Amino acid sequence: MPILKTTFLPLLFSIPTKPKPLPHQLHPPPVCQNSSLTSPHPPTPVLQPHQPICQNSSLPTPPPPTSAYIHLPFCRRRCHYCDFPIVALGSSSLTPPTTTSATDDPRITNYVHLLLREISATPPASDPPLQTVFFGGGTPSLVPPHLVSSILDALCAKFGLSPLPEVSIEMDPGTFRAEKLRELIGVGVNRVSLGVQAFQEELLRSCGRAHGVREVEEAIGIVRSSGLENWSMDLISSLPHQTLGMWEESLRRAVDARPTHLSVYDLQVEQGTKFGQWYTQGEFPLPSETESARFYRTASEALSSVGYDHYEISSYCRDGFMCKHNLAYWQNKSFYAFGLGSASYVNGLRFSRPRSMREYTRYVEKLEGGALDHLENRAGDAGDRAMDVVMLSLRTAGGLDVRRLGREFGEGIALGVCEAFRPYVESGHVIVMDDKRRPLSPSGDDQRLSGEGENRREVAYIRLSDPDGFLLSNELISIAFGVISP
Repeated sequence: MPILKTTFLPLLFSIPTKPKPLPHQLHPPPVCQNSSLTSPHPPTPVLQPHQPICQNSSLPTPPPPTSAYIHLPFCRRRCHYCDFPIVALGSSSLTPPTTTSATDDPRITNYVHLLLREISATPPASDPPLQTVFFGGGTPSLVPPHLVSSILDALCAKFGLSPLPEVSIEMDPGTFRAEKLRELIGVGVNRVSLGVQAFQEELLRSCGRAHGVREVEEAIGIVRSSGLENWSMDLISSLPHQTLGMWEESLRRAVDARPTHLSVYDLQVEQGTKFGQWYTQGEFPLPSETESARFYRTASEALSSVGYDHYEISSYCRDGFMCKHNLAYWQNKSFYAFGLGSASYVNGLRFSRPRSMREYTRYVEKLEGGALDHLENRAGDAGDRAMDVVMLSLRTAGGLDVRRLGREFGEGIALGVCEAFRPYVESGHVIVMDDKRRPLSPSGDDQRLSGEGENRREVAYIRLSDPDGFLLSNELISIAFGVISP
């Protein structure tokens, strides 16, 4: 899977508590902060004492989770950009495995049994059944279907599954055949996320991917012939030596494959990876920030022109095919998570599991013994939770509900964020919307974003424009954080 996923996107780490660029481990980072874009830099408004920043006593308890993320960390080998917690299986996994339990890798079997113990030892937060399950990794398609089935059975027994849950699994080209996909569908999988990343042999090699273009085409054929309508494809831009022509070709071939969902990520070079040793972000052979912005604009224009809805910074879909599981993240809903390095959000508490297998095993043992000393616990105060809401909402086309922000965290926050964004409304990077999410026409001195104007009641939502606002998302979200936690 790509380092920039969210996949999430599987959530592997907790949300930051300070104004800073979004962590790739939680969500795909804003594509780039293009220095060639001219935009105002207004000072953060100073809120008056009678405008409370947060109201801890009035914070609502988050509803119980209806989503679960399962981390299956196995890969054939580690990609050059990946810093996720994984287990590289090596040469034993270099050919698509059969589906019989007789050939199960004991490393996979032992891990799944440990994961089942964690699920069993986790107390349910409440009664509602799970509506989404996401198997992320790693390369979950290396896991035999009967073990995937055992995990789904455990989740159903512990938390319940809704009659028609969305069950997604990440699959890499070259790791499955038609028979395996049929078996996965048979045990309940109804959505596939295919990790293509690029359609150029040289780019796949330079990333350390274990598959080539031939395996990509075979995998696309298998998915399309399976009858599975709900499937997604992942692509990565800003790779070493990637040209605009290569990127346009990848987008064309992706569209030709007709997935109902596309996730388009911008490469982030992470310390501790091979790319981190070899390259510096924005320097050759990586694209410059200006070139990365052009990649992003090209994707937005190309995919929107053929009917894909750009519903989140890195996500596009056909009508009716948003990823329901990822929407739970963007809407700041509670969710369970299980497995190595994964992070949950339950009862207002975000906590991360250990990244090493030895420590994760100890964690499960302590959990079974009733000791809930999670790694990197963070219940979060009202300011943290307000920043979560702002950061996640502004990543989506639906935008930030400013009225709800005011009700839950104080009118001071809602007013401060609106005031800080006023120059960006005038520049076209921020869009104000009414209660039906219809854009409101900007005016010269827009009092609708000020506490001084009666017309402010017209503003129900604010969102970042596509693509210009999304390209400045790091900067704009940091400005909002400065209002919340000056």
